[in-house]
Amino acid sequence: MIKFLVVEQDLRISGTSQGVISRSFLGKLRTAYPTSIIDVVYIKTYEREDRLDLLPVDNIQAFLIDLKIPFLTKFINRVYWRIFHESLNEKHIINKYAKIIKNIDYQLYDHIFIRSAGIEHEMILATKDLPILKKSIVNFHDPFPLFWYAGSKSKFSFLELYRLKNICEVVWQSKICSSPAQLLSSDLEHLYGCRKKFYTYPHQFCASVFDFSDNSQVLKKNKKVTISYHGAIMFGRDIEIVLDAYQELIDENVIFKNETEFICRLKGVNLKMLQEKYLTTTNIILLDTLNFANSSIEQMQEADILLILENGPLYSNTLMGKAPFLADLKKPILTLSPQRSEIRGLIKDDKYLATMNDKSEIKSKLKNLIGERLDAEKEVFPFGDYFSDENFKTMLDEVLKFEPLN
Repeated sequence: MIKFLVVEQDLRISGTSQGVISRSFLGKLRTAYPTSIIDVVYIKTYEREDRLDLLPVDNIQAFLIDLKIPFLTKFINRVYWRIFHESLNEKHIINKYAKIIKNIDYQLYDHIFIRSAGIEHEMILATKDLPILKKSIVNFHDPFPLFWYAGSKSKFSFLELYRLKNICEVVWQSKICSSPAQLLSSDLEHLYGCRKKFYTYPHQFCASVFDFSDNSQVLKKNKKVTISYHGAIMFGRDIEIVLDAYQELIDENVIFKNETEFICRLKGVNLKMLQEKYLTTTNIILLDTLNFANSSIEQMQEADILLILENGPLYSNTLMGKAPFLADLKKPILTLSPQRSEIRGLIKDDKYLATMNDKSEIKSKLKNLIGERLDAEKEVFPFGDYFSDENFKTMLDEVLKFEPLN
């Protein structure tokens, strides 16, 4: 019997794509290895809605850590980081995670997954020099340090170099490293100067680990075809270009104007400014985001055409966390991508792809998808079987069979 340990940082049921990804990973791990033992160490920084009872695991140990930094540490750090190019504040937080991780009896397990969250990668950094690394599969959900994140405005600094040095040591000490995107895996192999292969297994979506009983805020559709976008506007994503393209379509085509609407649930953007810009376009409805249950139901039941905005503008080597969820809905998905991106390599039919800064192409692709949806509703599979249970297990099997050379 295989014994898994998964060390997690975010298992929230709503409010973050990483929570959705991490919960779904546990659900799909159980599907792939139904007779295995799955234990979880969950390190969180505040009490949150995580519904751990829905997770199909054998045991969960949850730890709550306090991220408050002592005044003396902050005071010394004002000078310290400028001289030594290391942040005592960051080190204080990372040590909080490390204190818990180093007490894990890692020898009880056949395979250990270290899965971080957010852009700071505290969980991964906390494993540096710990013996648990020699049995661990360390998963990078995003590039680190932040300077290397496509679309990031982070500036290069000596602090970033120090972070890079620390993360490189974690990579060299670990058994295996992985990421959810093929481009990201390739880039990290090069960035970290490592002869170690980065394996790839994509994000998953598992409906059984969520509670969809709350539908109180779902907006019912008012037109025959509803285009939908739910998400954050950051890292070079541009919602205005697709809204402008849609506005031109409904100005030119009375059927589109009468039969379609575009609903956006946005965060990370000046919503009031956008609402004022499209005030006279009643087909465009701009709203705040919802919790995961309501957002999911709205896209499952009310939306007809879905939208993905990749990072940009030139390159995107990450896999959007929402991709497996939207793929599961079996609906048309228009993805706005830079010329080089992870999703461009996964979607085989060009009608579901548009260059993110090319309004004429966006307009053309959107027009065709709307026309198809007005004619008939049918299941479609823009990602093929990439997010299937079978493909996930095949990719994970490749990771688990790896044995490092001594």
